[in-house]
Order: sequence, then C-alpha cells, then structure tokens
Amino acid sequence: MIIGLAVLLLLCPCLGLAGWAAWQVADDSDEPSLSAPATSTPADPTGAPTPAPTTAEPSPTEDDEVEFARGDCVVNDGTEDDAELRKVPCGPGTYEVLLRIPATVDGERCGTRAPEATANYVHDNPVDLLDYVLCLRER
Repeated sequence: MIIGLAVLLLLCPCLGLAGWAAWQVADDSDEPSLSAPATSTPADPTGAPTPAPTTAEPSPTEDDEVEFARGDCVVNDGTEDDAELRKVPCGPGTYEVLLRIPATVDGERCGTRAPEATANYVHDNPVDLLDYVLCLRER
C-alpha cells in the first residue's frame, strides 16, 4: 500500500505537467500569427498605443525590464509596430493598465477578460512563460 501511494504521489505531478505541456502546444497551434491585422489603423502621431495589437520584440540587452501592473498608466515612446511602453502618472492622453494576462501573446483575450479595454499591448519574450498581454483603456 505504501508503494502504491508513493507511485501515485510521483505520477500525479508528472501527469499534470504533461497535460499542461500538451495544452500549451495545442494553444500555440491555434494562436493567430503576430503579423499586423488586415484592418490596421494609421499610426497615432501622439505615440500612444493604438487599438490594434502591437508587439514589442525584446532586445538581448534589455536588463532592466519594467513590470506593468493593474492601475499603472503608460504612454508609447515607440511606434505601433515596435511599441516601447513607459510608466507615467495617470492623466489625459495616457493608457491605464486594466489587466495583465501572463504567459500568452493572444491580444484577443482582452475582449473577453477586460471588455472595457480600448487597446492592448503584446509582449513576446523568447521564453514563453515570460510572455504577457496588457489590456489598456485610454484615459
């Protein structure tokens, strides 16, 4: 009975990890490409994030990456295709972070998890567990 319990205790976490890995592979295969959507909007001259999803490719020299959390306000110092978000005090012309969804690059999740979002920011890291999506609302 002790041997059976020990095998069960070892088998459960392994099956859980295998199931999670299979789910991630299946989720990645259903994921839309990260190319710009067919109905892209013109670049915003103010440099603020746009309603279209944007992707920021991390550079290998990024050592001091900023963490964004719910309630933070940001502006985009980059472009629509290469967004560089910066935390700022909340006010007009900024975007408030409504939700941070970890371990995904699916910006469409903001539509269901934060329906009041007017834009999103997709951070695609080479390490998939470090990917995230920010659901943003223009202030």
